[in-house]
Amino acid sequence: MDSRIGYDTDFLAWTEEQARLLREASRERINTPIDWENVAEEIESMGRSQLRAVESALVRAIEHLLKLEHSPAADLRGGWRRLVREQRDQANDALADSPSLRGKLDFAKAYRRGRDYAIDGLEQDRTAVELSLTDGPYTLDQVLDPDWWPVNRHGLS
Repeated sequence: MDSRIGYDTDFLAWTEEQARLLREASRERINTPIDWENVAEEIESMGRSQLRAVESALVRAIEHLLKLEHSPAADLRGGWRRLVREQRDQANDALADSPSLRGKLDFAKAYRRGRDYAIDGLEQDRTAVELSLTDGPYTLDQVLDPDWWPVNRHGLS
């Protein structure tokens, strides 16, 4: 990978490539006082932080999409929709900066966490709901799509 291009087109791939190159350089320059391994680890860590941020945004979006689908509470819907829009924007921006993030996402784990948080929130609102413990009802593309919203099971818009 040409690192000059990668930095601007795929930050995650750039961090991984730079870490690999630093590790190679460390093997060739034994007398250099630079802590090559930890420098490489810190650069990789920057990419992993971006991955965690996208997964966190997906968890929050899924949580509130499930609330929008399952809750009979009309007064909370506006705030939930705004939060979903914010999380979608964050995730989509990061994926635009680093397209290789998409292949590293653990969407099933994000769904499970979002589902668990949604159940907790709905129970606090005294809404009993049974959400499947299996794979989620939404796809990654739906969760990221700014125009897609689940149908509310209580007929709310």
